[in-house]
Amino acid sequence: MSYNPVFSCSRNSESVSLYSPKLMPQAGGFLWNKKLMIQMNCRGYAIAQHMQPEPAKYAYAPNIEGKTFMQPEHHYYAHHPGRFFYVKDEESGELFSLPYEPVRKDHDSYIFTHHAESLEWFITVHQVEFKLTLKLLGDVAAEHWSLQVVNRSDVPRKLSIYPYFTIGYMSWMNQSAAYHKELNAIVGTCVTPYQKVDELKGIESSKDLTYFYSDAKPDSWLAQHALFEGDGGLHNPDALKSESLSNTNSHYEVPAAVMQYRLELTSEDVVSLNWLFGPARDHAEIEEVIAGYLAGEHQGKESAERHHQSLSDIETPDRTFDHFVNHWLPRQISYHGESNRLTTDPQTRNFLQDSMGMVFLDAVSAKQAFLTALSQQSYDGAMPDGVLLHPDAELKYINTVPHSDHNVWLVIFLSAYLKETADTDILNIACAYGDNGKQECVADHIHKGMEHLISHVDSRSLSYIYQGDWCDPMNMVGVEGKGVSTWLTLATAYVCNLWADICSTTGDVARGKRWESEAERFNNAANKHCWDGQWYGRGITDDGRLFGIASDEEGRIFLNPQAWSMLSGAADAEQVSSMLEQIDKQLDTPYGPMLLAPSYTAFQRDIGRLTQKSAGAAENGSVYNHASAFYIYSLYDTGDHERAFSAMRKMLVDSSDALVKGQLPVYIPNYYRGAYHQHPRTAGKSSQLFNTGTVAWYYRSVVEGLFGLKGHRLGLEVSPQLPEEWNGASVTRQFRGATFKVKYCRSHDHTTMDLMVDGHLLSDNIITDIVPGRTYQLVVELPQTVKSQCCHA
Repeated sequence: MSYNPVFSCSRNSESVSLYSPKLMPQAGGFLWNKKLMIQMNCRGYAIAQHMQPEPAKYAYAPNIEGKTFMQPEHHYYAHHPGRFFYVKDEESGELFSLPYEPVRKDHDSYIFTHHAESLEWFITVHQVEFKLTLKLLGDVAAEHWSLQVVNRSDVPRKLSIYPYFTIGYMSWMNQSAAYHKELNAIVGTCVTPYQKVDELKGIESSKDLTYFYSDAKPDSWLAQHALFEGDGGLHNPDALKSESLSNTNSHYEVPAAVMQYRLELTSEDVVSLNWLFGPARDHAEIEEVIAGYLAGEHQGKESAERHHQSLSDIETPDRTFDHFVNHWLPRQISYHGESNRLTTDPQTRNFLQDSMGMVFLDAVSAKQAFLTALSQQSYDGAMPDGVLLHPDAELKYINTVPHSDHNVWLVIFLSAYLKETADTDILNIACAYGDNGKQECVADHIHKGMEHLISHVDSRSLSYIYQGDWCDPMNMVGVEGKGVSTWLTLATAYVCNLWADICSTTGDVARGKRWESEAERFNNAANKHCWDGQWYGRGITDDGRLFGIASDEEGRIFLNPQAWSMLSGAADAEQVSSMLEQIDKQLDTPYGPMLLAPSYTAFQRDIGRLTQKSAGAAENGSVYNHASAFYIYSLYDTGDHERAFSAMRKMLVDSSDALVKGQLPVYIPNYYRGAYHQHPRTAGKSSQLFNTGTVAWYYRSVVEGLFGLKGHRLGLEVSPQLPEEWNGASVTRQFRGATFKVKYCRSHDHTTMDLMVDGHLLSDNIITDIVPGRTYQLVVELPQTVKSQCCHA
C-alpha cells in the first residue's frame, strides 16, 4: 500500500482510506442494495433513502422537506441527519464523538476506509481503539452498524458509549417514539401527511416506522430529541451531563434514537456492539428483520462482483487509473444499472445509457432493460420521457416536461449491445407497444422510432428541441415549438449511421442505404445552418437566434455539438482541427473540458433555467463529466487518443488534486465546478453526486477506445489507442463467453501493430471463430514511440 498525506489506495483489498475528517470534510462514499441507498460522509452525516416502491426517508431533517432528487454539493449542517456515537470518559468527564461530528474533537488517529461492501472508521483516543463499521443488511432496507472498542492502555477505562441516530421530524400530523423492551429497540412512528382523500390509498402501506435495534440491552435510553440536546446543543448535549439517560419516550415531539452502554475495560479488553437502523411497516416486520439478522440470513455481496466484468486485472503504468477502473468503475455502473438511480420512473435517456454500461457487466439484464423501455414506446414511434418500472409508478418531475431526444438512445444502446454480443436475434423479438398492446418485432420498433425522430424537424432539417434535449435546463430554446438543437441534429445523424450499419450487416441493404442518406441530410443541415466558422453553435431559438457562437459574450462555445459532430461525421478534418483548437483554448481546464464557456451570469429567457444556475455549477459551465465522456468517446472514435486519455485521466481523483476536488477516488461525480477563468477559487470542486450517465461511456471508452478490444459481428476487433508514453499494459477481457488474456508491448522491431494469438501471428486485427469457455493468450505488439522511448529510458 502506498501512502500520501490525504488518502491511500490499496490494490489488494480494493479500498481507499482517508486520514483526516478535516482536509476533505465532504468526502465519503455510498452503499446500496435493492431496497436502500445510503451516502455517508467521513464525518458522520448521512443521506439515505429506501424504496417502497417510491423513494422515501426514514431519517428526517428537522423540518419538513419537499421531495427532490439527490442534490449536488449537498450542504451539511448541525442537525443534518447523521449516525453519531458519543463517548464519555466516566472518570474525567471528557466527551468526544465518532466518527467526528457533532463534538468535532480531534482524535489521536483517524482512518476512514471505503471498501466495496462497507464503510469503516478506525479511530484512536487515549490508547482506546474504536472500529466503527457500516454495512447493509443483504437486500433488506436496513443499516447494520457495529462498534468494536479495545483498551490498548495499561490502565482500566470506564466509558459510556451513546449511539445517537437521527429520526427527526417525521410528520406534522402524528409522530412519536418509544423504547420497546421486547424488541430491544427504539421505534419511531408517524402518519405520512396527506391533504386529499385520493392520496390516502397511496400511503396506506407506507413504512411509517423507523427502528433502532440493539443486540445488547442498553443501560439507559432516550427517544426525545429536545431532551437529549437541551441548551448544550448537539456538540455538548444536556442529556450526557447526567449519569444516565432519562428513559423518556416522545409524544408528538421530534424523536431521536439514543442509547447508553457503560463499559469497564481492563487492559486489552474488547467489547463489540451491533445495531440495526431502518424503516418498517409494523412491528412484525421489525421482528422478522431482527430474526433474520440473528440467524445470519442477510449476508449481502457486493453487486459488481455478481456480474462478469468485461475488463479486469488491468495493469498499466498508471496505478490510479488501474485502481479505479478495476474496482470502482464497474461498481458505479452496477449501482446505476441495479438501482435505476433510486426511482421508479428513470428518465429514458438515463435508463438506456445506464443499461448500455451494463452491457459490459451483465448483457442479459441489459437486454431485459432495453426491452422494458421499448415496451413503453407509442405506436407512432415516440418514446416517453421516463420508463415506468413498477405497476403503480407514474411519470413525475422532469419526466412530465417534453424532451426531444429519447429515440436517439434506443439505437445507441442497441448498437453497443450488438457489438458486444452479436445477438442479432434481439431484432426479431416480438414486443408490444405501450399505448395499444399491438406487437411488432424489435427491428420494426426501432424503425418507427427512427421515423419519429427524423420527422420532428423544421424546414431546414434541424431537430426541434421543445423544452430540452439532452440538456434538461435548456428549457426555453424551443418552448414555442420552433427552436432547434444542433446537438440533437448531429446526434440524429449519428444514430442514422448506426442504424444504417445494423440494417446493412443484418441483410437489409436497401434500408441501410436509406438511413445513410438521412444521416447525410442531417449533417449537411448542421453544417449549413449551425457552423459558425470555427465551431458549431448550440442551437437556434424560437426567435431565430443562433447561440453558442463567437459573437456571444456568455455561452460562446458548447462542448456537445463539437463532440457529436465528430461522431456523426459532419465535421471534416479542417473543421475538427479548428474545433479542437477552440476546445483546448476556451473549454479545457486541469479538471477536464467545461460544458460551455463563459458561464452565464444572468438569465437569458430564450435559453432557459440553465442560465439561472450558478456560474460554473451543473449545466452552466461546469466540467460536466457526462458531456466530457461523450467528448472522450468521440476522440477515440476519430483516433485522437492523446487528447482522449488526457480528458479521461483528468476525470479521476488522485493525490495531486484531491484537496481541490474534495472527494475520494471511489466514483466519478456528475460534475466538477467549472467557470475556470471566472471563478478560479472554486473551480474543480466535486459535486459529490454519483448519479451520472458518465460511467457507461467512460467504461465503453476504456474497453473499445483505450484498449481497443471492440466487438465486431465477426469476432473481437483489436485496435488499441494506448497513450504514447505507455511502454506496455495488460488486461483480461471477457468476450462472448471466452477469456482473453491480453498483453500490450512496444518494440523497436515493429513499425505496425502485430497480433499473436496463442503464439500464432494473425493476418488482420479481427479474432474470429471464438470458442466460448476457451482462454486465449493475446499479445499485441506495437511500434515504439518517441514518448515511450523517453519513458523507458
